[in-house]
Amino acid sequence: MDAGTHRPNARPRLGRIYLVWAAVPLLIGLLLARYAGVSLPAPAQQMVKAGAGALHASSPLALFLLQLLVLLMAAKGMGRLLRWFGQPAVIGEMAAGLMMGPLLFGALLPQLQTALFPASSLGTLGMISQLGVLMFLLVAGAELDLGRLQGRRRFAIAVSHAGIAVPFLCGVVLAICLYPTHGPAGVGFTPFALFIGVSLSITAFPVLLRILADRQMTHSPLGQTAIACAALGDATAWCMLALIVAATQASGWGAAGFSLACVLVFTLLMLGVVRPWFARQQIAPGREGAWLLGMLLLTLACALLTEILGIHALFGAFAAGVAASSNPQLRELVISRVEPLAATLLLPLFFAMTGLRLRADALQVSDLWLCLLVIAVATLGKLAGTFAAARSAGMQAPDALRLGVLMNTRGLMELIVLNLGYELGLLDDRLFAVLVIMALVTTAMTGPLLNLCGRVMRST
Repeated sequence: MDAGTHRPNARPRLGRIYLVWAAVPLLIGLLLARYAGVSLPAPAQQMVKAGAGALHASSPLALFLLQLLVLLMAAKGMGRLLRWFGQPAVIGEMAAGLMMGPLLFGALLPQLQTALFPASSLGTLGMISQLGVLMFLLVAGAELDLGRLQGRRRFAIAVSHAGIAVPFLCGVVLAICLYPTHGPAGVGFTPFALFIGVSLSITAFPVLLRILADRQMTHSPLGQTAIACAALGDATAWCMLALIVAATQASGWGAAGFSLACVLVFTLLMLGVVRPWFARQQIAPGREGAWLLGMLLLTLACALLTEILGIHALFGAFAAGVAASSNPQLRELVISRVEPLAATLLLPLFFAMTGLRLRADALQVSDLWLCLLVIAVATLGKLAGTFAAARSAGMQAPDALRLGVLMNTRGLMELIVLNLGYELGLLDDRLFAVLVIMALVTTAMTGPLLNLCGRVMRST
């Protein structure tokens, strides 16, 4: 039984399901994040950023082209290798980017790694990788077709928010244990706990779409339900993250309140004015280039505005994509023209920058248990929240379990969130490395867990 064929008495109970599995865990998590840090000792460690002395290349352009060539070959080669093992190619590309940093390439060939990625070149790589992320979030927002929620809206709201609230609560509880040893000096417990909670709540909507397409599940009842839940969950998690970023970057409650008000006004403007305007437009034949240019300009303008407002440029690009998703012609134009460039050429640079941010000594043998703990908390939180809410709403247990497995996909969206937290100083090097590994492992687990669920269902 899928979400569209619930028991007759399931709909009236969705309000209670939402209260029990979404509102209450989220409220408890917020209260813990606000008040549990009072009795915790302040972290004594200083946050150490990766870095090296400035090295100068004789030809910056030649060095950049060599870096791009190496990164693309590594990313695409690893992506093809992982596809042979039944994994999405993006997982291999993510892994290849991380391997180019000090943890593997730098450990095996330190002199070659330093010569290929000198500190003086990282600024250029970083800016271009940020452009790639902006373009990717434009596409991710455009793919978030809210029209797919028709007939599943109330179910998707209850289940997706439960799939956020329960892991969010688990993340805040985990932050209580992590803060004394992994909280960066000068960072209060509340922003640290809120960020850990949100980072464990993310679902990678674009990666989920590709997993469903690879398994020919996109148009199945379960696939449509998963898409609806992931779409709402992604939008909700990004709104929560925007609030945390605005509050973290502000100095004082007055500035924080102003930043949060800006978030609300910007969101209402994009959803209430720009999105309906796009929905009414028709793209005449031969005008696709002009519309694409207009979308790129709007994306850059929104990114610039949100960066100035202290929300971060990423949210502006994502909001521009969500606004464009109301027009099917414009949505397909953005996806077909922008995604190939972003996914093929620019995102491998972002994966590499994530790997280059990891310190060679960031992970120690003792961190293995921390990795396992974080992976277990993140996975069980997603599975428990999604399964309990979906099962309570009338979905059959096997489908509810598979829905929880799909919601556990984090992928690239999680890496974007973690890099943002690292830039804001909310994560130290060790915890950043642990959470990056968690993002890779939980995403790679999706396919095998779905296969396991299928074998169990067939055997019973």
